[in-house]
Amino acid sequence: MIRSLPDILIEPVVRMALAEDLGRAGDVTARACIPEGARMRAVFAARKAGVLAGIDCVRLAVLAMDPKASIELRQRDGDAFEAGAVLAEVEADARAFLAAERTALNLLGRMCGIATLTRAYVEAVAGTKARIADTRKTTPGLRALEKHAVLCGGGVNHRFGLDDAILIKDNHVAVCGGVGEAVRRARAAVGHLMKVEVEVDGLDQLDQALAAGPDVIMLDNFTLPMLREAVARTAGRITLEASGGVSLGTVRGIAETGVEVISVGALTHSAPALDVGLDVRPD
Repeated sequence: MIRSLPDILIEPVVRMALAEDLGRAGDVTARACIPEGARMRAVFAARKAGVLAGIDCVRLAVLAMDPKASIELRQRDGDAFEAGAVLAEVEADARAFLAAERTALNLLGRMCGIATLTRAYVEAVAGTKARIADTRKTTPGLRALEKHAVLCGGGVNHRFGLDDAILIKDNHVAVCGGVGEAVRRARAAVGHLMKVEVEVDGLDQLDQALAAGPDVIMLDNFTLPMLREAVARTAGRITLEASGGVSLGTVRGIAETGVEVISVGALTHSAPALDVGLDVRPD
């Protein structure tokens, strides 16, 4: 079961999106066309099959505009659904509901798209020991939601930000003068609970990294033969993460080399939004 994000993390994103949409004068169309006090009932329905993520964005967007709205969530984050599935049903003040509609749909479609793409990657590596991880290639301001959507799809989260793990990349190595020196400096600078990962771009750097003893080694743009050789040389001593050149067409082959983690930036930077619509229901 997927644990929901706390409302306190979602509400600022929802309110910022609503403020952007409402502008200075609010929903002038609804005010012009809809009588004050009118009520409406509608459902959020999936146009395509997928995996649910972001349903609480719908709830919070509607309640922000109409605190007395009645909302029934028919599915929960992490649930798979078919085309036509009703995800949530809402009864609310019509003007308020229509003002919240686009924000709710934008966030729901975005998060469902990420969860659905993640599930496709997870299913592609089924039966191997590889886990699918996200990256920091997220939409500014939406990282918590997007990384939650990855979890909903069955993936795992890489570091959330720059402050929760050390990841030594090629530019760090260049400034430090070598992989081993960079790892040694990192180990000396942090406590025993901070993980240290280092990126390598060849088997020679892999050997240097193994000698220095990080917790994780990222194999950047390795070919399949190089990945297999890296797994053999490491012999389970250190977690190996494959990164770069990963797609749905290549991920199975990468997983079958024996790496434990495959990080995929496309989960968040290239996932297409899932088509979800709002259908008005008669009273």
